[in-house]
Amino acid sequence: MSKKVILGLSGGVDSAVAAYILKEQGYDVECAFMRNWDAMANNDFLGNPTNNDSQCPQEKDWEDACSVAEALGLKIHRIDFVKEYWDNVFQVFIDEYQKGRTPNPDILCNKYIKFDYFLKFALELGADYVATGHYARVDHTKEEEIMLRGLDNNKDQTYFLCQLNQYQLSKTLFPIGELQKSEVRKIANELQLRIANKKDSTGICFIGERNFREFLKNYIPMKEGNIIEYETGKVVGKHQGVMYYTIGQRKGLGIGGPGGPWFVIGKSVTKNELYVAQGAEDQWLFTNSCLVKGVNWISPKRFEGKLDCTAKFRYRQADKEVTLSWINDTDLLVEYKNPVSSVTPGQEAVFYQGEVCLGGGVIEEVYKNGEKVTYIE
Repeated sequence: MSKKVILGLSGGVDSAVAAYILKEQGYDVECAFMRNWDAMANNDFLGNPTNNDSQCPQEKDWEDACSVAEALGLKIHRIDFVKEYWDNVFQVFIDEYQKGRTPNPDILCNKYIKFDYFLKFALELGADYVATGHYARVDHTKEEEIMLRGLDNNKDQTYFLCQLNQYQLSKTLFPIGELQKSEVRKIANELQLRIANKKDSTGICFIGERNFREFLKNYIPMKEGNIIEYETGKVVGKHQGVMYYTIGQRKGLGIGGPGGPWFVIGKSVTKNELYVAQGAEDQWLFTNSCLVKGVNWISPKRFEGKLDCTAKFRYRQADKEVTLSWINDTDLLVEYKNPVSSVTPGQEAVFYQGEVCLGGGVIEEVYKNGEKVTYIE
């Protein structure tokens, strides 16, 4: 009897091809479309798609998912996790932004929605596995579950999956993890799926693409304030709200004048001030180590002493050589082989050994030459 898989079908090309591959591999496949955002209930009055299409983008995705399921001859379910998403993902996202930090909602969404509530839903339907269109791999053949990077280096999404545990991985399949994005597109075109050339989503997980600042204004009042040159205390411009800016940001500051480019080196939520500098980036943005809290270590075997590996402090960032040491059961001290720029509290640090994703946690503090650097007040 073939194993049953419930696949999260988003209306995009990646999950569509994942469904096709599973069916070809002989699994008993059903699909599920997750509705996790309610624009009306959440007072999202500016939630219109950026292309001025009158149709709600989530409903368009539902139609696309239905067209894929029909083309592949698969049953599709529609499930709502609107409250679960608000409580576990969006509220945390807003709370962190109000503190001046920049959280990653995709990581929270994977941890609490796709691989918790959705997994429970699938198991209640008698599924052996859930599956998604992530570019990642899981090795189920060893004595423990091992998460591996997707083979497409440009699309690898293990960074966003770093909070998954052994049980979740044991119930998960990533059918396109062995493929390049170009191969996925080719398969979708060969199947003549109407979403074959649909562009990739780059918006907030499940909320979609829109003007980010306008969207946040629905939940965090915009408060204009001064942009201050840190060394002199001189006001050099106006910001639209300190929560909209990230450490190291260069674009969108609206500061002209002579000298090199300006970049953000800090912000005060209490004073509503944004601090900027020009010149040598290493003077302001380079640090040597950081404290990472709430670490999810994927392997049940924890290392002792120190561990040399690599880390990503942002999704698109190249791997950085680091040394890890446990401070307690959940927190790590991360020391960099070479100074790293713009490692920022609130963002995720994800650790790797070669192709293996070891896990990750939230950056809490950063240090330069042993002293704490205060980017956010």
